[in-house]
Amino acid sequence: MQSHLQDFILVLDFGSQYTQLIARRIRELGVYSEIRPFNLSLDDIRGAAPKGIILSGGPSSVYDADAPLPPRGILELDIPVLGICYGLQVMGHFLGSERSEERRVGKECRSRWSPYH
Repeated sequence: MQSHLQDFILVLDFGSQYTQLIARRIRELGVYSEIRPFNLSLDDIRGAAPKGIILSGGPSSVYDADAPLPPRGILELDIPVLGICYGLQVMGHFLGSERSEERRVGKECRSRWSPYH
């Protein structure tokens, strides 16, 4: 991957069915984006110099024995990172979060965490 002459967003693909849609929506906002595999090396990411990184979703769990993970130093590159679904799991895993057995979904979850209640 080579350095770009223009600003761009790097989308790392973990197998989500929405990865292409994410990249397309970014482009529709007038920002160039590229999709690359999740295991792109830190050197390649640094060399490309993206303005931001999106970790896409995917069908895995970070707790799977063969979970797809990006390079561990990805959060230390001084580049903004957005995790979507599985990508957010990866970020939490790298930052030391722990899984809760309690599951909350839907309206109950929204009302519990809402700043407006």
